[in-house]
Amino acid sequence: MADIRKWEPFRELSTIQREMDDFFRRVFGSLTPSGLFRKEFRGEWYPAIDCYMKNNNFVIHADIPGVDPKDVDISVAGNVLTIRGTRKADLEEKREGYLFHETSFGGFERSLTLPEGVDASKVHATYRNGVIELVMPAKAEALPKKIKIELEEGRKAA
Repeated sequence: MADIRKWEPFRELSTIQREMDDFFRRVFGSLTPSGLFRKEFRGEWYPAIDCYMKNNNFVIHADIPGVDPKDVDISVAGNVLTIRGTRKADLEEKREGYLFHETSFGGFERSLTLPEGVDASKVHATYRNGVIELVMPAKAEALPKKIKIELEEGRKAA
């Protein structure tokens, strides 16, 4: 059953404003006065996430290249799944020869609401080639059901 909620435009505007503030802080917050070639992205970054249904399972792929899986924490609270972790910077590297440095590092956190009917108690996580894959079975009642349309007697289909 779908949740019906009262539309609150000011809450939506607040969410949009927060997302735009985050965007500008990530993109422009670390520009140095010396120009483009000294542009460094530091601090927050967010792994890209893909979600889909496959073979009656809900699947999530989170791209975390350069992150040690030991530095990732995955948790579920209610129907919200959270992936958080840290991409560590190589502070020992020499800066000589760099024109610019775009690799982001630091902490990240992504949360998403799981679809109704996903059994998060049976989540299975694997890591391969910089991608974490989470697989959760969908409960039988959550799977799509085909509904047959019956014609009433005496009426012809149009």
